[in-house]
Amino acid sequence: MLGVVALAVISLAWVRAFARPFPPDTTPDGAYLRIAKNISEGRTRDVFAYLEQDAQWAAYTIHDMRAKASARVKASYPEGDRQMLLEVYKPEAEAPDGADVFVVQAARRQWVARLRKDLSGVASVEIEGERATVVTTRGTRYPFRKRDNGIWGLTIFTGDLLAEAERATRDLTVVNAAADDYDRTKTP
Repeated sequence: MLGVVALAVISLAWVRAFARPFPPDTTPDGAYLRIAKNISEGRTRDVFAYLEQDAQWAAYTIHDMRAKASARVKASYPEGDRQMLLEVYKPEAEAPDGADVFVVQAARRQWVARLRKDLSGVASVEIEGERATVVTTRGTRYPFRKRDNGIWGLTIFTGDLLAEAERATRDLTVVNAAADDYDRTKTP
């Protein structure tokens, strides 16, 4: 009995000495550590909460544009062209929300593999106003931007997501123009 109590006391002392809580996600290192934890546990969708605001909005835009394009294709395109486009747009169009669009894009662009290459600890944090860089113990530098809600968001995927949102918006314009043409050729 005394041995069990001693083991419990030693275990509790070890946990208190070495188990440190994450810094808050209102710090760049806290946001980075949550990203690393989510990636290491296979929870790509949960990384979305730690992207910068522009990246999040871009993911929602991709979803909205692909959903609108899919609806227009279903309503107006002839069968042959319809199936091909619906298959292309399906992952983002049918995603429940922006976080799921991020998962689709992360898989397509192999972002998780990119992040997994360096899931090391934080060596230092450089903060300049609303921007910060987390430098890992392996020397990788991760850029962050402070969001309106105070949480720091990773910025490395923002450019790709914004470009994809622009592409989805242009695609919708082309789909609408073609759908208008198809609608005009239908017999009344």
